Amino acid sequence: MLQVEKLHQYYGGSHILRGLSFDVKVGEVTCLLGRNGVGKTTLLKVLMGLLPAKEGVVQWEGKPITGFKPHQRVQSGIAYVPQGREIFGRLTVEENLLMGLSRFPGSQAKEVPAFIYDLFPVLLQMKHRRGGDLSGGQQQQLAIGRALASRPRLLILDEPTEGIQPSVIKEIGAVIKKLAARGDMAILLVEQFYDFAAELADQYLVMSRGEIVQQGRGEHMEAEGVRGLVTI
Repeated sequence: MLQVEKLHQYYGGSHILRGLSFDVKVGEVTCLLGRNGVGKTTLLKVLMGLLPAKEGVVQWEGKPITGFKPHQRVQSGIAYVPQGREIFGRLTVEENLLMGLSRFPGSQAKEVPAFIYDLFPVLLQMKHRRGGDLSGGQQQQLAIGRALASRPRLLILDEPTEGIQPSVIKEIGAVIKKLAARGDMAILLVEQFYDFAAELADQYLVMSRGEIVQQGRGEHMEAEGVRGLVTI
């Protein structure tokens, strides 16, 4: 379980994260929703150690990781797919996926795990193509596949539907459902696309102005008026 307690972050004089507290449980998809500029991506960067927490505690599997560097968080079983994907455009699909094995010893990092290609068959078809030659949707699948190659117990996804065609959005949604159904991984999904989040969420969190203003179970999102809080 990921436990976040009273997390604060500032940019200059601006108070971006204002005492956030929440849990993300193994075997569940936790969807974090909110409009642009409320601090969602800043939160994820703090969770990954890309930004330091000014105050508060982040615990993973019962241990405080607030002071961990990003690579230490990866080693502890956390994977992050950032907004914008950030794949290596000059490397092949296969080489990109092998980068996801960097936390393992050399003997275990020589071959892409078969389950990645099972989840994303298009990556097998294109494994010798350069990442930069893929469509936006294929690059998103590649970014998620690279993260999964590290066999994380916590997968953090920052707006995976952004700029993606509807058919690929469905494929990514199906993969997230499969991963959650395995029961051995916690998934934190940051999303603006309400319908996508509502279909996947076991738990939801709504952010506004750096705070969690509402939370509950995914099946209650519509009844609890979440759509109106996050759509313009």
